[in-house]
Amino acid sequence: MLERRSSHDDLIDHLGRSTALQRGEAARVVLDVLAYFDESTDDFVRRRHRELQSGGLVNTEIFERIAAELPHRAVAPPELSLRQLRRIVYG
Repeated sequence: MLERRSSHDDLIDHLGRSTALQRGEAARVVLDVLAYFDESTDDFVRRRHRELQSGGLVNTEIFERIAAELPHRAVAPPELSLRQLRRIVYG
């Protein structure tokens, strides 16, 4: 019987060879990273707003920081204005 391999097995194998991670740990890391980058732009903006707000920043600083972070995402969304970012958070 053939062993069924996932589409990420090469990456999991690579992590196992290049780090001290066991195969199960490497698989969890891959799945966590994929889930992180699967986050939509709107969800990312809302999450970062909550995180930065809880860190004591005010909206002016928060939206400028989020606007600066967005282009560095793995799949960068189109550039959003500060107004568009506020609308994502507040509707």
